[in-house]
Amino acid sequence: MSTPSTLERNDEAQIRPNASPRVPGKEPKRRWWLWLLALAVLAFGAYRVHKGMVVPQAANTNPAGGAPGRNFGAVPVVAVPAVKGDIGVYFPGLGIVTPIHTVSVRSQIAGYLMQVLYKEGQLVNKGDPLAEIDPRPYQVMLENAEAGLARDQATLDNAKVDLQRYQTLVPLRAVPEQQLATQTSLVKSTEGVVKADQAQIDTAKLDLVYCHITAPITGRVGLRLVDPGNYVTPTDATGLVVITQIEPISVIFPLPEDQLPVVMERERAGARLQVEAYDRANTKKMATGWLDTVDNQIDPTTGTVKLRANFDNRDGALFPNQFVNAKLLVQEKRGVTLIPTAAVQRNSQRTYVFLVKPDSTATIQTITIGTSEGDESEVTSGLKPGDEVVMTGVDRLQEGTKVRLQKTKQE
Repeated sequence: MSTPSTLERNDEAQIRPNASPRVPGKEPKRRWWLWLLALAVLAFGAYRVHKGMVVPQAANTNPAGGAPGRNFGAVPVVAVPAVKGDIGVYFPGLGIVTPIHTVSVRSQIAGYLMQVLYKEGQLVNKGDPLAEIDPRPYQVMLENAEAGLARDQATLDNAKVDLQRYQTLVPLRAVPEQQLATQTSLVKSTEGVVKADQAQIDTAKLDLVYCHITAPITGRVGLRLVDPGNYVTPTDATGLVVITQIEPISVIFPLPEDQLPVVMERERAGARLQVEAYDRANTKKMATGWLDTVDNQIDPTTGTVKLRANFDNRDGALFPNQFVNAKLLVQEKRGVTLIPTAAVQRNSQRTYVFLVKPDSTATIQTITIGTSEGDESEVTSGLKPGDEVVMTGVDRLQEGTKVRLQKTKQE
């Protein structure tokens, strides 16, 4: 191999004036450090990702902020303490809202309906005008009766004058006694005719009053049953309108005959029993009233007896023929131990709760339930006020299970 001449090396230097001369072994060493740096960056990134995935898990095992691993494996539950309070003993029954008074307004005379003076669904008071019937025929009848009375009254006055004259002449034997007796009878007969005429006048006046139909009770009117212009009579099947009393209103509901002795005993003792009306879902209380009366017989087909409770219903919450859940309060227990009904567990052998012990473990506690009402139940034995019972999370618990208490939304 021949060595480049001095002239050729000078020419190459002129062509690449800024190029530095290559140093043997330098370029491979620089590439090795670049690969090492890239591997270090990748290793650091993988470490950060792994740390980000592990830290939340560790945080979940210790939400209370205590020592690491302190509550590891504990079952999260919501526990509530047993409290001392009052609870009522209720007898429930499905009832129907029934107006105390319902009136079907009818015309008491025959005639053409001239006006309807109410609006459908309007609340009316006793004596308010409802409708008008054409009064002209009855005004004519009144005038005829008055004319007949005037005629017969004149006849009576003349008969009385003749009677006085005969009473004077009979002692003088100027007229026979028979004529006096006949005149006396004529006077009495004419007096009867005058009274009949007066009765016709009173009847005509009453018919004129009946032309103006008024509300017999205070309540709500229903839909119009007859339109103006129709000829109405007292024998019409539908009548003119129906009025139902809204304030107050009653609820009629049945109770089993086995519960009747308790109710009658409280009534004989002079107690005024409270009744609460709930909606059909039995979740919203609509009104509070008082027991009014008990029916006088038991229905043999159902073995129940009907009761009526009255409600003020000033807010109109109860509507006629509405179905409600009635609850009769027969007793109120005070100062008893109460727990949420959701905490009570049952099986074929016993009724129990999961009791949270001071060492944060759950134990099965057998209890006896008394009265249950709504979301609360009375505990007659097995618990005391202050004991914490598990309300949610019981499906994962066994005797001695470690638990971790969680706060409720209310807390």
